[in-house]
Formats: sequence, C-alpha cells, structure tokens
Amino acid sequence: MRLRYIELFHAVLSTGSLTGAANLLNISQPAASKALQQAENHLGFPLFSRVRGRLQPTQQALLMRHHIDRIMQEMYDLQRLSTNIARPESHPLRVTCTPTLAQTLVPDAIARLGKVYPDTSIELYTQHSAAMCESLMLRESDIGLTLQDMSRHGLLQQSLCDGSIMVIAPPGWWPERDLAKPLPISALAGQPMIGITVQDAMGNMLHGHLAEVEPAPRAHVWVQTYQLACSLVARGGGLALVDPFTARCSKEPLQTRPLKLQLDVTLRAVYRPDSPLNGVQTRFLDYVREFAQSLLA
Repeated sequence: MRLRYIELFHAVLSTGSLTGAANLLNISQPAASKALQQAENHLGFPLFSRVRGRLQPTQQALLMRHHIDRIMQEMYDLQRLSTNIARPESHPLRVTCTPTLAQTLVPDAIARLGKVYPDTSIELYTQHSAAMCESLMLRESDIGLTLQDMSRHGLLQQSLCDGSIMVIAPPGWWPERDLAKPLPISALAGQPMIGITVQDAMGNMLHGHLAEVEPAPRAHVWVQTYQLACSLVARGGGLALVDPFTARCSKEPLQTRPLKLQLDVTLRAVYRPDSPLNGVQTRFLDYVREFAQSLLA
C-alpha cells in the first residue's frame, strides 16, 4: 500500500464517495477514480462496492481499516509535531493543566506574571493527565501542571507543593469545633459517599484504603470529576474524598476536613527533558508554587 493509496482509502471511508474524497484531498474526481483503480489493481482485490450510489467497503477493506486509521493518526501526529517544532519563539509560555488547577492557581499566577512580563504571549489548555502527556510530547505545550506522577512517561517533573486528601461534607454535617481535626478513615465506615471513577494514582490508593474499612462506605452515585462530586455533596448526597485544591476552591457550601492518612497529594510541574525552562517559565512556576502554598497553608 503506497501512501497516496492509504490517503485515498481513508478519504473514501470518511466521505462515502469518490467526489467527497477528491474534494478532501484537493484533487479532481477522475484523478481519484484512477488512483482507486490503480490501488485495487496493485492489491489484487476490490476495496469498495457501489451500493445505492455510495461506496461501501468490501470485506477485505474492512480487515485493513483499523491499520489504515492508525497510520493516518500517526501522520496527523507527525504533522502536528512538525508544525510545532517550526513555530517561532513568539509563544514562550504554553501551559496545560487539569481543570481543577485551571480554576484555582493558574489564573492568579498568569495575572501576576502579566504584570512582570506584559508582552509575553500565553496559551493555556485544560486537559486530563493522559492528554497532557501527549500535548507535551507533541510540543503543543511546554509545561504541564498535574497532581499525578508522570515520570514514567519520560518527562521531567518538579514538586511544587504537598497537601492532604480532604473529606468534604454537606453544610452542618460536623460540629464547627471538629472542622480543624483530621478525620480518621475509619470514620467513613458505613457512611454515604459519592464515588469518583477517576483512574489516577490518588484514586487507586484511596480505593485500596477504603476497601479495608468495615462496614464499607455506601456509594450509590459515581461521577468522573471532583467538581461534580462537590456539587452533589453540597446538595446532601453524602461525603466525598477530593484533592486539597478542589476542596479549598469549590464555590459550593461545603464543610471540609483533612483525611487522617499518610497520603500526600503533590502538585507537580512536568516538561520535556530536551526543553529546559526559560526565565519566563521559571518565574511562572515560582508564582504557582507561592499561590499553592498560600492556599493550603
């Protein structure tokens, strides 16, 4: 399969017609038809059959489809990478961070940085950790801010701040005098809780500790974000375990207590090993660290 055949095959699959494929590839319809015929002659079997005016992939084509899609994705990634490598140095600060951090620390740090470097161009993206890693490796961003350990992905990282897992509860759940006291994990036995399905290191460790609590906490509602957990807890849905930044910065009327457990949550900055931080990036991380430590003090 030559590359031009792969591109045409993918274009026909995407549009369902030779005309649509030709428009997508910016070639004429006769040229697309001729290329498809050449591809089928080269392979020795048909790729499409015409059904009610549209091209339908044959069984042989369907067997190849997964590999074609994967090759095209690799081509798109290569194009993204080459574009970002060629970008001029007019974007010295490109940051990707988790949604929670985008609502708390990062806006304050960027606002302060703008007073020191008013001409600096700043790009901010919000992504979960898996997408963040891809964004960094494809050079779409230069710094990632996350609560996950990403060293296994070949990225450098530095710790900015440590905090405690927080237990959040509806208003009036605990007496005011108890709010400053850490809550033993055993106190969650049999309690109604909002389950969080985020597959991260913190969530996996918490699930392990909660599995040892007897009787087990009662989780009837499961969510994918800590912010949604806060909303449900505030409306009387039960308790939830969240990171300290979510707990401190939620706008919901919540009670919060640190969980009495030897398990820290670490705010990390991650970046590529072949891209040392410049002065603007270093100053930005200094501000993030300062605001984070002040928030959790």
